[in-house]
Amino acid sequence: MLHYIDVILPIPIPKLFTYSITEAEVGFLKPGMRVSVPFGKAKIYTALVFNVHTNEPHAYEAKEIHQILDDKPVITQTQLEYWQWIAEYYMCNLGDVMRAALPSAFILESETIITIDREGSFKESDLKDEEFLIFEALQHESSLKIHDIMSILDKKNVLPVIKSLLEKKVISVDEEIFEKYKPKLVRYVKLQSRFSTNQGLQDLLEELSRAPKQREVIMTLFSLSAQTKKPIKVSELTEKSNTSSAIIKSLLDKNVLEEYYIQTDRIEYLGEENNPIKQLSEAQNIAFHEIKSSFETHNITLLHGVTSSGKTEIYVKLIEEVLAQNKQVLYLLPEIALTTQLVNRLQDYFGEKVAVYHSKYSSQERVEVWNQVLNKSTKAQIVLGARSSVLLPFRDLGLVIVDEEHESSYKQFDPAPRYHARDSAIVLGHLFNCKTLLGSATPSVESFYNTKIKKYALVELNTRYNNVLMPDIELVDIKDKQKRKRMTGHFSDRLIDEMTETLKAGHQVILFQNRRGFSPIVECRTCGVSPQCPNCDVSLTYHQYKDQLRCHYCGYHAVMIKACEACGSLDLDNKGFGTQQVEEEVKELFPDYKVARMDMDTTRGKYGYEKLITALEQQEIDVLVGTQMLTKGLDFRHVKLVGIMNADNMLNFPDFRAHERSFQLMVQVSGRAGRTEERGKVLIQTYNPYHKILQQVASNSYLEMYEEQMDERRNFKYPPIYRLIKITLKHRNYNKVNVAADWYAKSLRLVFKSHVLGPEFPPVSRIRNQFIKHIIVKIPPKQSVSKTKEAMIKINNSFFAVKDFRAVRVILNVDNY
Repeated sequence: MLHYIDVILPIPIPKLFTYSITEAEVGFLKPGMRVSVPFGKAKIYTALVFNVHTNEPHAYEAKEIHQILDDKPVITQTQLEYWQWIAEYYMCNLGDVMRAALPSAFILESETIITIDREGSFKESDLKDEEFLIFEALQHESSLKIHDIMSILDKKNVLPVIKSLLEKKVISVDEEIFEKYKPKLVRYVKLQSRFSTNQGLQDLLEELSRAPKQREVIMTLFSLSAQTKKPIKVSELTEKSNTSSAIIKSLLDKNVLEEYYIQTDRIEYLGEENNPIKQLSEAQNIAFHEIKSSFETHNITLLHGVTSSGKTEIYVKLIEEVLAQNKQVLYLLPEIALTTQLVNRLQDYFGEKVAVYHSKYSSQERVEVWNQVLNKSTKAQIVLGARSSVLLPFRDLGLVIVDEEHESSYKQFDPAPRYHARDSAIVLGHLFNCKTLLGSATPSVESFYNTKIKKYALVELNTRYNNVLMPDIELVDIKDKQKRKRMTGHFSDRLIDEMTETLKAGHQVILFQNRRGFSPIVECRTCGVSPQCPNCDVSLTYHQYKDQLRCHYCGYHAVMIKACEACGSLDLDNKGFGTQQVEEEVKELFPDYKVARMDMDTTRGKYGYEKLITALEQQEIDVLVGTQMLTKGLDFRHVKLVGIMNADNMLNFPDFRAHERSFQLMVQVSGRAGRTEERGKVLIQTYNPYHKILQQVASNSYLEMYEEQMDERRNFKYPPIYRLIKITLKHRNYNKVNVAADWYAKSLRLVFKSHVLGPEFPPVSRIRNQFIKHIIVKIPPKQSVSKTKEAMIKINNSFFAVKDFRAVRVILNVDNY
């Protein structure tokens, strides 16, 4: 009887692939284990076993697998179910989910290895120039990889040359699989055993009397071993004895020292004893008990607590109870910047039980966290992470916390799966039959609507911790200030006065401007032309510190122009302003104070966030200028004033959520002010101080904003009343995109009638030389979402059956907001 396995391949194909296995392998293989399999003509992939069965595939002959890579499953059965839900709900393939979920070190790649064909017979004179170059290189190297050949020939398409060398039997080609994950080994040293006696040590020191540095190393090693019973690291020994590694090497060569390696975790907790958990205030205590009782009737509870009301302390209390039952906790955060601050707080309470998982971690570090979660290790009982941590292999989840649940960063836009971490976390909680707590000072309209229809429970916390007053919010009319000539650069006299006062009192200031770079548009005053990106339909942004123009969509950059490229005029003007320009102006206005900037440009490194946040906490920075990174639940003790440089560019954004997002951003950034005894101050500069949203921010009336937004959503049929699926079509050819989008929209209209919007070009209609068109399908409350998706997949399949449309890229984005 023949046996087969279905596997998930890490490539976007709609179906699972079947391979044949032997009798011996049947007993060993289980779903969730990795195998390497041949696919296509010469590719080898790492695949995941989905199931083991005896049904032979009809359409093709099943190949045999290459090798088994694990001795036990790397993903759990529950996780496989969860992946299927993600693939189904977000309309993508299991391969996409696998690639997103598994750390890249788990997905082995095949590398083509090229060697000399020892059996082949050929004449060197028959080889062309390029072929001879490769043949010559192989005389010096035993093997070459494809990218080595690219660099030797200095061109990208090297396959014809390789093919011709294969035909002439000069080379042979193999696919080699290699494991990417390497455990971290730390080098330790100890004295050779013959010197461990007193006499042996005495003789050794006499022998080394002419080598004072080597003698110093031995003395240091001896005193370190006496102090601690732990093994001694080479790095520690060189540091303590003030010597170089060369001296340790000479002692190793003399066989005085002996070296050995121990495997360690890359992520270590170096803390002291754990601190006791803080006592909750009266308001927090009431909220805590309300959450507990709401969990008896509801699986999901929304905690609506004003900024700085101490939501984290309530989470900590809940986590403590779940850990007592020996279960795991998932704590989701929208932004990596936040994790750095929270890790320290949670480690103070729970020590090494906290594991962190996000994209700034190296692939090796992610593998370690993955294995700890999978093996239910005590080192990963609490997983703190950004959106990708919902894909980890939990064994026994007891609680899911989604902090700042309104954040748009929870939504993944590219590549697939385009999942929303908050919604996915709720489903994950449901699979483990555990409770989910959503927390926010400005909940998303969808979540608040769910509390109104009794789908979620609602708990409110309306006072700040220690009864600190909410910040005093003031709107500054910059149109009026400009008329009266009371603006200095982009600063009104009100903002300068308040900043002067705050800085003199020794407090800190945060300035928020939602644009990075120096100025978004450089314009010629003579002819009005501004430099455009050659690949996208946007103006280039001027970045002053590198004196270059950059595109924030595709990364194109060029040197800043000195004269207009159209008319040659030297009279260039900067329009608009970004964080760099604000930073420059603050330095001019307040030369005696330390100014720093927090945006995508300054937090590129792994520890970029940590350095800035730590510097602000330790009051090394007086004024911090930043983009929306600043708005995410960070807790700074000494910030007294927050300035929003220009509120209007957020409000006038072409998106149905622009007003809700602006309200959330402004309330959140205001919440960074005055988090201790003294009341904070917030100044919002705007051209339109009578705008409803700004009035609602000033009076902190979330309910008023919610009611108004819900009226609009009902009238215009938007979420949470209707669901949305967005279809994006992309291609280099303008006409092709137009024809394809019209065909697609027409087919959708046949089924969904008036609930189809578009096709329409977005505000930036060309990115990376690809033209883009959007179509939106609205799903009414009574219509089945799964049936809608089925119909859309049929239309999608018939779209790709048309030969002309195959080159057009189609992206399906469910709940694209």
